[in-house]
Amino acid sequence: MGLLDSVLGSVLAGQQGQGNAQGGPGGLGGLGDVLGGLLGGAQGGAQGGGLGGVLGDMLGGGQHQSQAAPGGFNINPALIAALLPMLMSMLSNSNSGSGGGLGELLNKFTQAGHGDVANSWVGSGQNAPVTGSQVTDALGQGTISDIAAKLGVDQGMAAGGIAAVLPELIDKLTPGGQAPAGGLGSADDIVGMLSRMLQK
Repeated sequence: MGLLDSVLGSVLAGQQGQGNAQGGPGGLGGLGDVLGGLLGGAQGGAQGGGLGGVLGDMLGGGQHQSQAAPGGFNINPALIAALLPMLMSMLSNSNSGSGGGLGELLNKFTQAGHGDVANSWVGSGQNAPVTGSQVTDALGQGTISDIAAKLGVDQGMAAGGIAAVLPELIDKLTPGGQAPAGGLGSADDIVGMLSRMLQK
């Protein structure tokens, strides 16, 4: 089982537990619950500094060991867990037209000269690795800066985390070897797809 599989399992399990605990109309539902599960698992870390505080607690708590990801990054699973909701939102149809959605994301890599790399993630063959600098080329410095600020990490770590998880995430969301004509649906649809894949 890959790094993304184990992190997804933890986050989605946290989502289900958090959703059951919240219940009622106050529950965030879907992607909010994924993040809620992550926040709930950090044992009060959310009190001082949002995701950055949570990430700091998880990194400092020694709950997960860093693993070497393709491209030579040492990525802590807590970083990937914090990145996943952002990447799922970026890939969702609801983000289409505002610089997001799977098709637009793949176009950004193509325009930055990394189309062959990105297309390998959709295809049925081996996923080509991508570097943090290639991710920054495609998504833009501003996007990486925003993600880094939300996570409370430096831009290099944010870009490296995206480079480590994005190929496998897109690969899992396009099991037929091609991008769905209508896109991947909402962020909640993406969560549902990943959850079903893990249960197989």
